[in-house]
Formats: sequence, C-alpha cells, structure tokens
Amino acid sequence: MASARKLENKKWTDILTCRQILNIMVILGFMFNYMLRVNLTIAIVDMIEIQDVPFTNSSVNSTSTKPLINRMAETRFNWNTDQKNAILGSFFWGYLLTELPGGRMAEIVGARKIFGGGMLMASILTILTPAAAYLDYYVILILRAVLGFFLGATWPAIPPMAASWIPPMERSKFIANMMASSLGAAATMPVCGYLIDSYGWASVFYVTGLIGLVWSALWFVLIYDSPAQHPRINEEERYEIETKIAEGEGGNSKKPSYVPWKQIFLSMPVWAIIITHGCSVFGYFLVVNQLPTYMKDVLHFNIKENGLLSSLPYLGKYLMAIIASYIADKLRKSGKLSTTATRKIFTTFAVLPPGLLMIIQAIWGMNAALSVSVFTISLFFNGAVTAGYLSNGLDIAPNFSGTIFGLANTLSSIGGWVSTKMVAIITGTQSTFDTWKYVFYVLVATYIFGALFYLIFGSGKLQTWNNPEEHTRQNGQELQPLKTKAEIDKEKEINMA
Repeated sequence: MASARKLENKKWTDILTCRQILNIMVILGFMFNYMLRVNLTIAIVDMIEIQDVPFTNSSVNSTSTKPLINRMAETRFNWNTDQKNAILGSFFWGYLLTELPGGRMAEIVGARKIFGGGMLMASILTILTPAAAYLDYYVILILRAVLGFFLGATWPAIPPMAASWIPPMERSKFIANMMASSLGAAATMPVCGYLIDSYGWASVFYVTGLIGLVWSALWFVLIYDSPAQHPRINEEERYEIETKIAEGEGGNSKKPSYVPWKQIFLSMPVWAIIITHGCSVFGYFLVVNQLPTYMKDVLHFNIKENGLLSSLPYLGKYLMAIIASYIADKLRKSGKLSTTATRKIFTTFAVLPPGLLMIIQAIWGMNAALSVSVFTISLFFNGAVTAGYLSNGLDIAPNFSGTIFGLANTLSSIGGWVSTKMVAIITGTQSTFDTWKYVFYVLVATYIFGALFYLIFGSGKLQTWNNPEEHTRQNGQELQPLKTKAEIDKEKEINMA
C-alpha cells in the first residue's frame, strides 16, 4: 500500500531534476544558436555566382516564372567577393551592440528572458532570410545585422544563470555546455549540405528557423532564472543547490546595486579574459565563416563533401570541452591545483597549440588530408577554453560574470567582423593557397599573443569588488532554502511511511 502511494506521488522531477533539464536545454540552445549563425556560411556557397562585377541593386540571376518560394530555392545572386564577405560580416554589426547590455540585463532581469527572447527573434529572422535575399542585397545585409543583434545578447546571459543554479566547483562542466555551439556547427554543416543538394539553399533557413522556434517555446515552459523561481522544483533539490552556492566562493546572496566599472576596467585578470577571449574567438570565427569557402576554392570539395569535412573540427572542439571541464573541476575539488593554476594551464593548452598548428597549415595547407587534420586538431585543443578563461569570470566576479563576458564577447565580435574584412582584402582578387597562407600567419600571431597574455595576467582569485561594501539585497530570499535539511528529511520519512 505504501509503495503504491509512493508511486502515485512520484513526480517527473524525481526522475529528471530541474538542473538536468537546464543542462539539456542549454546544450540544445547553444547547438541551435550556432545553427542559426552558421547556416549562411555554407548556404552562401550555393547562393551566389561570384563575379567581380560592378554592384547593382538588382543582383538576382533568375528568370523563372515559378512561385516565389520555388524561385528563391533556384536563384543565384551576382554578388562579388566583397559583397559576399559584407553579408557574412554584417552579422557582427548587430552582434557587438548587444554583448555588454545583454550580460548586464541578464544580471538584472534574468537569463530566461534574454537568452530565450534572443533565440526566438533570431529564429523568426532566419525563416525570413530567403525572402530578404530575393528582395535586395541591402535587405539581407540589414536582416543579418538584426539577427546578430538578437543573438549577441544570448551568450553573456548564461554565466549569470550559472551563478544562480550551479555550485562554484561544478561550473566548468556547466560552461562546457556552451561549447555545444561547436556540436551545432558540426551538425549544421552536413545537414545544410544535404538540404542544399536535395531541396535548394532556401530550405536551409526554413528548417533551421523552425527548429529554433520549437526550442524557444520549450525554453520558456521549462526554464526559470533561479531555483526559488522554479514552480516545479522539489525542496530537496533547491536546498542542495542553494546551500552549495552559499558555501562556495562568491555565493553571497546579497547582490550589489551598482557595477564597479572603474575596478573592472582597471583589473588585469578581467583584461586577461577579454584579450585572450578576443584572440581565441577571432580564430574560431575565421574558421567558422571562411572554412567552407577555403575548402571550395582551394581544396575543391563539392557541397556535400564541404559540409561533412567542415563539420569535423567542431566535433573535436566539443569533445575536448567536455573532457577538459570534467578534469578541471575534479582537480579543483581535490585541491591538487588552485583555481588560478587550473585556468592558466587549460587556457595555454587551448590557445597555444592552435597557433603552432597554423604554421603547419600555412606551409603545407594545399594537402587536403593534412589541412582537414590541422583544423580538426586545432579546434580540438581549443575546446579546452571551457576549463580555462571561459569559466574564469565566474571565479573572479560571479556577481558581474555576465558583464565581463559581455565585454569579452564585444571585442571578439569586432574581431569576427575584422576577420571577414581581412579575408576579403587578402583573397579578394585571387582565392588561392598563396593568398590564404597570409591569413593563416595572422592566426599564428593572434593565438600565441592571447596565450601569453593570459599566462602572465590571468587569475582565479575572487576579486574584492565582486561584493562592494554598499549593496542592496536584490531578491535576497532567493538563495535561502524554504526549509532546513532536517525538515526535508523528516517530510520524506512521513511520505515513505
């Protein structure tokens, strides 16, 4: 009888915890986040006939009398190299505008609205992309900038959520969920290749946009900003989360009422994160945006091979992100390494080898097998950033982790735009290996500088300005358990009876 009553009272939260659901949704969220970002990088290979001709507003090459949706799938555009790179780079015009505001807004109003809202709007704009391209070159240019505007706020929103849901010694593993973006890129490349080959390039945007819409709806149903706000969390799970956070570094339930901007901008540990993040992501964005073009122009892969082979580096990066974050949290928990030592070791491991590998790429990159291997191994190493600088903002200032991430991603967004302009300038007249090798040498210098800067100035120590003396309690009760552990245990005994 008691067992039957226990079965009746069993809730879904006893099978899958709220934190496990959060992890799953964040993993899927970043997969689909990058899906919405990189779908154009492979679709554009099939969208255009690259001709260095004078620009005209009417750049559509299609005389079909079929319905608009079918014509869009068959249309080719006479965009030259500069125009193509301007479209790829326009994403960053909007992206950099919302990085810092997005991080701060997530600290104030919560990541649920910022991350979910950004994904929802980006999904809608993705579905509208074929129509924008068909209408006019400038229309798709503006649409991609607005799409970047909404996605720009999403990444800095996650560290504040980690500060509310994840104990300090487990945060590397949670931050590794953000590297599911690489998994999303890996899945998107071959899928887009198949869709283009079977249904035309427009199908890429309809399919990926619809997936984003479904995820957004689930996010708002399942996810909340803190354990205290979650209507379906059981009290035992809430007690465990809030107690561990309160006992850990930076677990103060009192939130500052202002941002100590002066201390942040004068902090070298903050600049170590910003500079190294900018250098690392500069290389990553360049690969994400330009690898399909390099494989087509220099290595001469067709669209299906292009999608599959372009995906391999991202799979490697996600695998390393999981491995490195697990090892880092284990080392920190055991006390074998300090947080500072852990972050420096894994950052160096993640950023220096890709720089050295780009030397090989610059010399022997004409070899297709070697080139694919170099990019794959390079991003495999780079996945360790989750155990390095990417988690570091939560170490030094959890109360302002969104702001710090926003600052870092603003610089990296500028770098993303610069990378597209750089490639356009270097390879604009002739996209050959002789021109691309200069791109790779720039990556060598960028990666090595970033690794050395963090090695010198990085730190894992909690900064004093994380909890200024003057502060107000913002939702102060959120980090206090509803009941004591003894009360929860007693209630469980009664229910078991």
